[in-house]
Amino acid sequence: MNERTLELAKQLIGLNSTTPVDAGCQDILIQRLASLGFTIERMRHGEVNNLWARRGHASPLLCFAGHTDVVPAGPLDQWHSTPFTPEVRDGLLYGRGAADMKASLASFIVATEDFLAAHPHHAGSIAFLITSDEEGPATDGTIRVIETLTKRGEVLDYCIVGEPTSAQQFGDTIKNGRRGSLSGTLCIKGVQGHIAYPHLAKNPIHLAAPALTELAATTWDEGNAFFPATTWQISNLHSGTGATNIIPSELTAQFNFRFGTAITAENLKDKVKAILDKHALDYHIDWTLSGQPFLTPRGRLSEALQTAIKAETRLDATLSTTGGTSDGRFIATLCPQVVEFGPLNATIHKLNECVAIADLPRLTAIYRRTLETLLL
Repeated sequence: MNERTLELAKQLIGLNSTTPVDAGCQDILIQRLASLGFTIERMRHGEVNNLWARRGHASPLLCFAGHTDVVPAGPLDQWHSTPFTPEVRDGLLYGRGAADMKASLASFIVATEDFLAAHPHHAGSIAFLITSDEEGPATDGTIRVIETLTKRGEVLDYCIVGEPTSAQQFGDTIKNGRRGSLSGTLCIKGVQGHIAYPHLAKNPIHLAAPALTELAATTWDEGNAFFPATTWQISNLHSGTGATNIIPSELTAQFNFRFGTAITAENLKDKVKAILDKHALDYHIDWTLSGQPFLTPRGRLSEALQTAIKAETRLDATLSTTGGTSDGRFIATLCPQVVEFGPLNATIHKLNECVAIADLPRLTAIYRRTLETLLL
């Protein structure tokens, strides 16, 4: 087993890098990368630490991308061990960020070290794009680095994002795309009044109910060969003053679309407006598009990764676009081939997050084999 991957993963887990704090994780990565001859660029925006590191100037350029930030640990008394003190129990490495995604970061580094030790004069170039703003708003992280790289004309040929993609067993799933995310805050106006005199008021809850029911029942699209049908969900609903004898003046509903390439964000906005207008509501909507859908068709990168996974696990990895958003959505604007692959995602964002120790050397070997296929 490659103990270097385990030890580096422990180092990273031991730092409380709750988003957007990096807590020194990138310093550890920088030290390892600088010793390999990478040119290091720190790109700090606001409270966010970003890292762009590159070795070589030739194409093709393969980029490893990921994040050092983690979600909050949650109730400490419900953890079986301290979340930022890595602990090995029963073949598992426990700690916040173990699966999402410090194991992948450690595997990126060790795979690159092993590859360069064996092939110091390889073709092409290798880069790392690391942020501390993936689990947060994602406004000062990867998107800012991509903006900088785009302005200066850098080209990425391949990108592997180390998100935990394995579903049932390690190596079973590669993400070759993600759905887009469109959120809205809908405010429906009424007229406040005494609840005993409804004819002198307009209840926005009553007015909104038929429209919200129709929105919930609407089929937005049928999906396509790569993405499931679009979904619409209300996440928050608020109205009233707290008093039981007042008809409220407005209702606020927060909702979200997850959509693929069968429809556009503008189409969705237009459909929502048409339904609300049909119900003659007095309303306004504030929209937030946090990510467009992206898709990487089957190509050299996905095939190289599938071959590497097969060699290490004997599994035929499935290409999938399920799940939430990732920073791949930003990278895909600059890089034509973006895929995600990492450990099991069963415990991510949960209490007692963990990763199987036996999977760490296999993950490292898969990344190294992919480097060998694409850069030799």
